[in-house]
Amino acid sequence: MSKSEIIQSDISLDEIGPGGRIGLIALATDLNSEQDLRRIFPDDIEMFTNRVLNANPVTMENLRNMAGDISRAAAGILPDIKLDVMIYGCTSGTVAIGVEKIEQLIHLSCPGVPVTNPVSAALAAFDRFNAQRISILTPYTEAVNLEMAEFFEGQGIEVINIVGLGYQSDMDMTGIPPQAIAGIAERVCDQNADLLFISCTAIRAAAVIEEIEQAIGKPVVSSNQALVWHSLKLIDYPGSIHGYGCLLNKSRLPQQLSP
Repeated sequence: MSKSEIIQSDISLDEIGPGGRIGLIALATDLNSEQDLRRIFPDDIEMFTNRVLNANPVTMENLRNMAGDISRAAAGILPDIKLDVMIYGCTSGTVAIGVEKIEQLIHLSCPGVPVTNPVSAALAAFDRFNAQRISILTPYTEAVNLEMAEFFEGQGIEVINIVGLGYQSDMDMTGIPPQAIAGIAERVCDQNADLLFISCTAIRAAAVIEEIEQAIGKPVVSSNQALVWHSLKLIDYPGSIHGYGCLLNKSRLPQQLSP
């Protein structure tokens, strides 16, 4: 039998996530949000994930049914380590369950931790741009779109138009090519809108935000981009992020956009 030995050392341990530690509750069926957020977050931010049980197709009933598993999913993210922010990563799910309910469910497991979601993040981004009238592009069906439009109208935002692509599976939504999203977005955004909101954490819109902004001459807010921006805002992160639109790039002003 070999001998076991513990050696004394003066190793100085690294701090994990010195810029901030973010928890993400992702959907069990989501193929995109983790990868998207990790690409966008700065290198000194670390993100830790657990998944909430959900089911396709994406209907309001299935979205509401996620509520019963949110506290369990939150509890499984670094339970003995303080997180700086917790994210619930579903836009339509937030509309279905409710912002306040989601925060309550997360706080059952993570009391006192700031909570964000794509809807709250988007509303904060609209306020950042003083946007009152918006166009929305989604991958959803008409039934889900109507609920989403009603929600934003209830928050005092005029939804000039909302256009969906009719998908009911997260896998299909993630499969939409980013360049196809960009082409559709350019056609969808109403000229009278203050900005374009691209809803859904499952679609790969973040990569083409700057391309769309240049084409339409307006700010573009996407679910994942807004989540990163709002999370960093909640922890007073000082830096700027390039390549994902003027929301994250503090040196790039909306008036500098040109159609």
